[in-house]
Amino acid sequence: MPNKKIEFFPDPDALSPVQQEIRFSILIPTWNNLDHLKLCLSSIDKNSRYKHQVVLHVNDGSDGTLEWARANKLAHSHSEFNSGVCFAFNAAAALATSDYLLLLDDDNYLLPDWDYWIIEDIKKLGHPYFAISATKIERVKTFNACAISPYDFGTNTNDFNESALLEDFNTLEMEDWSGSSWYPMAIHRSVWNLVGGMSIEFSPGMYSDPDFMMKLWKAGVRYFKGVAKSRSYHFMSKSVKRIKKNNGRKQFLLKWRMSNSTFRIHYLRMGEKFTGSQSEPEKSGQLKIKLLKDRMKLLFSF
Repeated sequence: MPNKKIEFFPDPDALSPVQQEIRFSILIPTWNNLDHLKLCLSSIDKNSRYKHQVVLHVNDGSDGTLEWARANKLAHSHSEFNSGVCFAFNAAAALATSDYLLLLDDDNYLLPDWDYWIIEDIKKLGHPYFAISATKIERVKTFNACAISPYDFGTNTNDFNESALLEDFNTLEMEDWSGSSWYPMAIHRSVWNLVGGMSIEFSPGMYSDPDFMMKLWKAGVRYFKGVAKSRSYHFMSKSVKRIKKNNGRKQFLLKWRMSNSTFRIHYLRMGEKFTGSQSEPEKSGQLKIKLLKDRMKLLFSF
């Protein structure tokens, strides 16, 4: 019977002068994906302009991830089972030493100066009410209008064309976009604490991202931005195929009394050209019709 408690292993160098210079505490859930995790951390080491703290949450870790994390003296939390991304991010955040958190999936390769462009954007604000994402490069075209695609630099660590990616990534055209929500995503720890982190009722994690965005919206965040110059390559490894999914679409509708698509399109304006902080949308026209349809869906959900 696996131990249901999550254990915590703080950063042993948290109080060192070097550690006090860190800009982001980078929170990374990982589930038996050691090769991608190693490449992700290598990209942080090679391609960051500033110093950062890495905090892992190791789900299971029977592939050697747990031993590797401990051998490299990385701050980490650990569960003997797959606790899902909600518990994972919350557990990792408990070990963060920076006021700025970066939420990151382990199948991302961060590209040069990814951190510089996000930090420069944060400096302009003068307040903690933001959610700022880097822009992902993906090998396959999907519904995600916020990604640069399709540009194939590899499907996994074995066929990854790192040299071609480093040569070409800055030549791919993209504008700053509205919406954030996608990882890598930076937020201030005070706002993370204000909304209570990720909602564990969405475990193992389907629709936990838009739920988190809605909590930020309710807390007064209106600066949801994707920074085009801050980039990562996303391998799109499908950990979600290994889990029994929660019905996040229905949970979101019941909790917030509107669909995720309504929130994404009319509030976050996901994928549109970034023109500044979002404002409360006027409830007329298309939005009014969409909210009416959502009420009908809500009725049938009950």
